[in-house]
Amino acid sequence: MTDTSASLGPLNLFDGRWVVGDVRRPDGYWVEFRADGLYQHARDSEGQVIPWPRIMLGIGFTLGGKYPSRGSYSMWGMLGGLPGPWKGRFGGYLHMTLRHPYEDWVARFDRHPRWYPGAQLVLFEELLRQTGVADELHLLGDRVWLGSVVAQLAPRRPWTQRSLRDAVKRARKIAPPSAGEAAS
Repeated sequence: MTDTSASLGPLNLFDGRWVVGDVRRPDGYWVEFRADGLYQHARDSEGQVIPWPRIMLGIGFTLGGKYPSRGSYSMWGMLGGLPGPWKGRFGGYLHMTLRHPYEDWVARFDRHPRWYPGAQLVLFEELLRQTGVADELHLLGDRVWLGSVVAQLAPRRPWTQRSLRDAVKRARKIAPPSAGEAAS
């Protein structure tokens, strides 16, 4: 069952696994953060594992459009959380560059029918950015570490870019990695 109190925008805990996207859609797309890497669940496919060490330059995040013209969120991405005909429509994407072989790779996910608070979207995006810059993406596969970070960030509502960066930096620093959970 999904625990929406343990969520940060599209990232949420489902059956003890951290996933990005709505896992309840029968033919949906979602991304699971595992100890061995990102696992892309896709319709009509067995999915694909991308090991953490293959990801270069971090992970980007967009909502609504694969390549929005401005910023990370398109109008359609925001409409997907409103009641009415758009509810739960218009997914999102995690963007990354992979090594060996070098390629740009995009992982699609379906959005939840619930509203994503704007603060949670920017906190999620900043968490991905800082974790990538620190070359610690493997920590996203550590359930305990990610749970601690999400618990600290989810209730926050930063008003400035500085408070946003500081909140994520503090949460990442306080959360201890669990022994053996994530492979580096």
